[in-house]
Amino acid sequence: RQCRQSLLLLLPRNSSLKVPASEGQNLSPTGHLITAVCLGIIGSVGFLNNLLVLILFCRNKVLRSPINLLLMNISVSDMMVCIVGTPFSFAASTQGQWLIGPVGCIWYGFVNTLLGTVSLISLAVLSYERYCTMIGTTEADATNYRKVWMGIFVTWMYSLFWTIPPLFGWSSYGPEGPGTTCSVNWHSRDANNVSYIVCLFIFCLVVPFFIIVYCYGKLLCAVKQVSGVTKGMAQTREQRVLIMVVVMVICFLLCWLPYGIVALVATFGKPGLITPSTSIIPSILAKSSTVYNPIIYIFLNKQVSRIIVQIFALAHKYVVTLKKCIHFSSGWVSDKHVPNTPLPDSQRGGNWGWGG
Repeated sequence: RQCRQSLLLLLPRNSSLKVPASEGQNLSPTGHLITAVCLGIIGSVGFLNNLLVLILFCRNKVLRSPINLLLMNISVSDMMVCIVGTPFSFAASTQGQWLIGPVGCIWYGFVNTLLGTVSLISLAVLSYERYCTMIGTTEADATNYRKVWMGIFVTWMYSLFWTIPPLFGWSSYGPEGPGTTCSVNWHSRDANNVSYIVCLFIFCLVVPFFIIVYCYGKLLCAVKQVSGVTKGMAQTREQRVLIMVVVMVICFLLCWLPYGIVALVATFGKPGLITPSTSIIPSILAKSSTVYNPIIYIFLNKQVSRIIVQIFALAHKYVVTLKKCIHFSSGWVSDKHVPNTPLPDSQRGGNWGWGG
């Protein structure tokens, strides 16, 4: 109760604490069911994929390079979305309404906005690091983790800087779409809310996007120039990493740009133009980023792919060995418990001269 009261004190006085049930009625039961199925698949697959990536990082020292720590940071934030975010929107979609109250809605909106911002800023930091390494402004050191940890720390602090203000009155967090998810209040037209949305859009989407485009544009030009000169394994590995990250960035932006566009239209467009059924699609696309990041990383990273193949080979060998043991045990048991059949009279005792 004390935590609830403390959180309520952080809210602006004119903010509504009720999750409007009327918005959820604009989506049909079938629509809620489809949304729940999509969120269930995204949450389950995203959790398993990111858990696999983290397990591979922890169990294989060869993967614990400074550059991979940035990708690991993305997997951590994505898995946290699957743990503390998606299950609540999934449960709400199955019931057609928000289930954990207004304070839970505020908490959900803050956490998911923070983690989504962390993923995007991490991609921007990753692109800048690759740019500095390949262009030659910094030397690639496989043992220097200090700079990478500093980059991860700055990523989280920067994301917190732009996602905490709604808790203290600069805009607010509340229900979005059909009322089964929560995010930044996109619908309020007052200057306080609009100014925050403009800043959030510029500094958490536009600026990282231009950093990513600039860095990878320069890198693609550099790779194209040296591709005909350098044929070594190091250059090939650099190109594979570059392709992997570029694909991750493109997929991430394809999922998040629709969400950003819909949010801007809801803020500056004609009231009622964005319906709940329309807004739920970009929201699902944004959450799907937790699924494809580890998939892209696994299939485009040669080290990870090799380790995955080794794991499946060991698993196959274990299954084959287990089947042989089971077959041998079943055969041994059947031989041991075979009933004693009486011998024919011609063989019974004939060798011992007992037949008469």
